[in-house]
Amino acid sequence: MRRLPRIGVRSLLVTGLVAALLLGAGALRGLRPPEDPAPVAGEVVPRVDRLAATIDRAQEQLRRVPGDHVTWAALGMAYLEKSRISADPSWFGRAEGALRRSLTLRPDGNDPALAGLGALANARHDFTGAAGYARQALRINPYSAEAYTVLGDAQTQLGRADEATGAVQSLLDLRPGLPALTRAAYDREQRGRTAEADALLRQALDLALDPADIAFCRHQLGELAWNSGDLSGAEREYAAGLAADPGYPPLLHGRAKVAAARGRLDQALAGYAELTARSPTPGYLLDHAELLDAAGRGAEADVQRRLAEAAHRLFTAGGGTDDLTGVALALARSRPAEALTLARREWQRRQFAEVADALAVALHANGRDAEALGHARRAESLGARDARYAYHRGIIELALGNRDEGRRHLRRALDINPYFSPVDAPAAARTLERLGPA
Repeated sequence: MRRLPRIGVRSLLVTGLVAALLLGAGALRGLRPPEDPAPVAGEVVPRVDRLAATIDRAQEQLRRVPGDHVTWAALGMAYLEKSRISADPSWFGRAEGALRRSLTLRPDGNDPALAGLGALANARHDFTGAAGYARQALRINPYSAEAYTVLGDAQTQLGRADEATGAVQSLLDLRPGLPALTRAAYDREQRGRTAEADALLRQALDLALDPADIAFCRHQLGELAWNSGDLSGAEREYAAGLAADPGYPPLLHGRAKVAAARGRLDQALAGYAELTARSPTPGYLLDHAELLDAAGRGAEADVQRRLAEAAHRLFTAGGGTDDLTGVALALARSRPAEALTLARREWQRRQFAEVADALAVALHANGRDAEALGHARRAESLGARDARYAYHRGIIELALGNRDEGRRHLRRALDINPYFSPVDAPAAARTLERLGPA
């Protein structure tokens, strides 16, 4: 059976900074645990599980004062962060219960609970709902940095680039800290302004004190380097992040990607095995399957794809909507008609660049290349430097008989990042060799 092109399933920024938002929220003041004690020379001091301590303190406060709407909102946000760290969407229900309890206790003027429900909606990929909650919170409190955080994330994923930039700028004006700087960096990256994104992330890193925040910033810096084909820079940032937080899954993913790109296949596969055991999300499982396919271990790759399907079902059972992952799974299972149905449905919900790319690939897989080309162009319209987008554009151009344009975009994909996929990058190189010089 013909192998269908693959789309990437990336971790969304909207769930990546809940911790930074949480630690900046006034609702948690007084609930945070004390700083880790300074170790005595030669003594090994276990690291405090700050999130667990925060949840314990909130629950204890609510046993004493069950009508404390502020602490209910804080507990909901802590549960949401727990879902992100554990990759377990069953925490969504607990988060929603706590946030709605807060809103029941104080139905008017409760912008923290509304912003929290917006963050939860973002985590469930209900970006329209998230934007609605954020606007409600801002009508109550026009200076709510938390609400602008939610709104910026939602507008980004809805493909409303100018509105997203405006929300992020408002967040920067109100609270120019780590959440604002990292979101501003992502906004710049989406527009292809990678040098500005790097500078903003380094500003954020200078402000990061908690190991989790350091790890997040290092990962984002590593991704900028990786996406530009800078293996040494990516490896350096991932290693620095792991020194701060050795178990942070995105950094384990980065380390495994670099190992694969350097040809250290056994090390890469061991890294993916560790990663998917810690964080069995569909994106990581599908990446693991792709590398197994590249290694000629198709049966093991099928196991990873089945696990990815199970993880996707778990996410939707927790109230989430993620047709983009559904597209990736359908393509991985050579079900092009299903992929196209899901891609069209996701495009109706949001016109984000990643969704445009997924729809282009699904259309190509169904032999509808003339229609696919318009969406491939749309994916690149903001100026993002993404090797996968360029590769997909190239294969669509070739399918339409546009050899020069196809050659140009395949070459651009490899110029951006020659390691972008263990399967598609070598396929691009082989196709270019077969096409010969222009």
